[in-house]
Amino acid sequence: MLLLMTPPAKRGRKIKYITRLNQIPELSADEVARLQPVIDTFAFRVNDYYLSLIDWDDPADPIRRLIIPSYGELDDQGALDASDESAYTVCRGLEHKYDSTALLLVNQTCGGYCRFCFRKRLFMKENEEVSKDVKTALEYIRRHPEINNVLLTGGDPMALATSKLEPIVKQIREINHVQVIRIGTKMPAFNPYRIIDDPSLLEMIERYSIPEKKIYLVVHFNHPRELTEVAVQGLDLLQKAGAVVIHQTPLIKGVNDNPEVLCELFNRLSYVGVAPYYVFQCRPTRGNRIYSVPVEQAYEIFDRARMNGSGLAKRARFAMSHSTGKVEVVGLTGAHIFFRYHRAADNRNSGKFMIYKRNPEAYWFDDYLNAPEAQVVEYPMPEPELDFWAED
Repeated sequence: MLLLMTPPAKRGRKIKYITRLNQIPELSADEVARLQPVIDTFAFRVNDYYLSLIDWDDPADPIRRLIIPSYGELDDQGALDASDESAYTVCRGLEHKYDSTALLLVNQTCGGYCRFCFRKRLFMKENEEVSKDVKTALEYIRRHPEINNVLLTGGDPMALATSKLEPIVKQIREINHVQVIRIGTKMPAFNPYRIIDDPSLLEMIERYSIPEKKIYLVVHFNHPRELTEVAVQGLDLLQKAGAVVIHQTPLIKGVNDNPEVLCELFNRLSYVGVAPYYVFQCRPTRGNRIYSVPVEQAYEIFDRARMNGSGLAKRARFAMSHSTGKVEVVGLTGAHIFFRYHRAADNRNSGKFMIYKRNPEAYWFDDYLNAPEAQVVEYPMPEPELDFWAED
């Protein structure tokens, strides 16, 4: 059993946010100086609650790895927009990649900045992707009746004051063809007091998560140690307010790339009524290589974790948010890896099944697509007699 570090569950705690490494007494002056070029490149933000989860005597502490910069982030492999989100941006702050789903960027701040963030570009000074005025985005959604669910993201929508978040939720709820509102958030992990100490947030959820049209909270926990007593209390309050709470995490090297750790995360989430939803391959965003595990190794970790969990903990899917769609890894043999488009930007590809030769050095779907001897079978196969296996 992993150590559960639980800060005291008291109301009214004042959370202190930290944006400079020299504000963390546990870091030496030499460490601060060495890491300064990293935060000059990629923004840094944390709070005293989340820092209290770190075991500073353990240099490999997973919470430390999640939030404290690492020098390896200066490796310039990858792109800032690894999933080509700009190609699906229809107006400032709004992406429309899948026909029934719109993604609305409502904030460019989080409770903390995960070092492996795939949207770290939003926290750079020159970035202007997020719009504080959602009027144009909402008008686009009104004009597209095929959009039946809207995902609020960013940044973290719940880092906004409820007085700023509620008008957005209210206007979306007034669009009749939008059935589901999803809010992606790591605040229950970064700062559960945001939930515990703000009755207006819970009142908003109760008001707009109605029997016919629910609000889904897609929460982001990376490691079981984040599920503290106060975090569970926050999740319980969200559920009692009427939100459907589901979970997703990337698989991160040095954090949850261990089947026992990942299984414990799945199980403990299921115990508190939070359904495991997605485990994602870490996107090849610039600075992320040190947090990435090869695709096939990551899938094997995921599969072992899922096999050892209860039925309720087995619902997660392992996927890559590729530029062409959400590519699910569905299995391995000794020679091949099996993919399926769980969702495709080109809807004609949704559900397509693909078989590639295994590549233990692959970190992303492109490594299979662009392999010199790439071979693929797509289902349904055009010719039943196609002898793909003979080409092995």
